[in-house]
Amino acid sequence: MKRFAVVTATLFFLTNTAGVLAQTPKLMIFGGMGHRIYLGCLNCSQYASDSVYNEYGHYGSPYSADSVFNPYGEYGSPYSDESACDPYANDPPVIVDQDGRFYGRLTLNVYHPQASSNESVLGWLAMVCRH
Repeated sequence: MKRFAVVTATLFFLTNTAGVLAQTPKLMIFGGMGHRIYLGCLNCSQYASDSVYNEYGHYGSPYSADSVFNPYGEYGSPYSDESACDPYANDPPVIVDQDGRFYGRLTLNVYHPQASSNESVLGWLAMVCRH
């Protein structure tokens, strides 16, 4: 039930707040060394196979190594330097579109110079990182 509430709130944020993300091209998350590891689509439907909102998909599963929902994984741990959920991460995942445009870092580290300033994304991430 908690997972459903997070997805519902997130979809509301991403589709209804100023239309910012709803009007953008496909936003993708990449992490790891050189940001070569695909971590899912940030603004895709929860039914898309690569959506971070698809809890049955690879990128939305709390058990997948490539998911920000996995608190024991590299990208969802509160203690990993490459995690979106580590408030001190130096190399958190990046958000880019299919044309390579950079939208900031997906991180709780508010002091990171490239941290996303999108309130919808930050609100969603705060909910995700509560695990």
